[in-house]
Amino acid sequence: MDDAAVRAVGRLTTRWAARAVTGERGTVLTAAGVWPLLALLADGADGPARAELAEALGIPAGSAARAARDLLGALAGVRGLEAATGLWTRAGLPLEEPWRVRLPEGARGVLSGDAESDAGTLDAWASERTGGLIERMPVAVRRDTLLVLASALALRLKWIRPFSPWCPELTEGPWAGREVSGLYRETALLDRVRVARTPAGPVTLLEVVGDTGVDVHLVLGEPGEVLAGGIAAATRTIPATGASLLPEGEPGPGLSIGTVASGSREPRLSVETVAFSVDADHDLLGQAALFGLGSASDVRSGHFPGISGTPLAVGSARQVAVARFDAEGFEATAVTAAGLAAGCAEPRLAYRVRHAEVRFHRPFGFVAVHRTSRLVLAAGWVNDPAIVSG
Repeated sequence: MDDAAVRAVGRLTTRWAARAVTGERGTVLTAAGVWPLLALLADGADGPARAELAEALGIPAGSAARAARDLLGALAGVRGLEAATGLWTRAGLPLEEPWRVRLPEGARGVLSGDAESDAGTLDAWASERTGGLIERMPVAVRRDTLLVLASALALRLKWIRPFSPWCPELTEGPWAGREVSGLYRETALLDRVRVARTPAGPVTLLEVVGDTGVDVHLVLGEPGEVLAGGIAAATRTIPATGASLLPEGEPGPGLSIGTVASGSREPRLSVETVAFSVDADHDLLGQAALFGLGSASDVRSGHFPGISGTPLAVGSARQVAVARFDAEGFEATAVTAAGLAAGCAEPRLAYRVRHAEVRFHRPFGFVAVHRTSRLVLAAGWVNDPAIVSG
């Protein structure tokens, strides 16, 4: 993947997460789904809209369409990740050929003008591309909608080593007394847990390795900018120290390290966390400046002469996203759209070994990262764990 695009998506993820994670509820977002759409819009924009989109993207507008195509092509090559784009235009809307030919491959369709029929078409595409996790296109088709540009990302992976379900008894913190759906496992790989020093304080990260080249990092720290620090550490933007090199005691949030008796020479990392499911519906125009959509959403004039000779403005832009984490694996999916309008016996304990224990017993963040490129595919916040069913 292009390093500049990967870094740009990471920066947008961090800025967006800083605003979206309030601690009041869980959320999930994927800038990797928004960024290509903004790039395609920037390619066809002019004036202030083009400048604002380029600033939000972090790359020049002139190279945005190619960067979007390259990123989407690279995403399609990630095992376990399905990426798709779609473009639907009102019958009779002329498109500028240079912009049209630079679009990535994907669905093409015509909006009939019948709101119910068009909504059914778009909803069917969203459901098909996300395996039914997202049933509706996030933007509504109105009478003045002339063009809909959308992306869908669906990530599914299995853990290399699954967790074991268990029922913890939580006696402290905001989850105390709840019958949460706990997950537990042990490994000799101490450095699956690391601690990073960030401006907001120490952050503990647990790397959970997936089978598709994508890993999920659980992030624990003090409220505030913990997710931003977690993203930086998970993408190797800032250093983090593995548990094998950390001092004994409590070197990071939720983490304790000591020496224990053991029947094996190997060190031991014990992990306690919870299953979770979070979803979110983001109104991108509600944070128009973050996404470079301030001028572009002014419907009093047109801003995209490179897309069509008909004056166009962004009438709506939203993302719907879902993430699930359980004993077997993780899945995250998002649909983003812009509408342009007019989760035995005990052996003899003969050895003393290093033992690290990390507990995610309170709200925490998560970051899904492509292992090779360090591209952030999804990030979010878990405010409430899954509850034991039945």
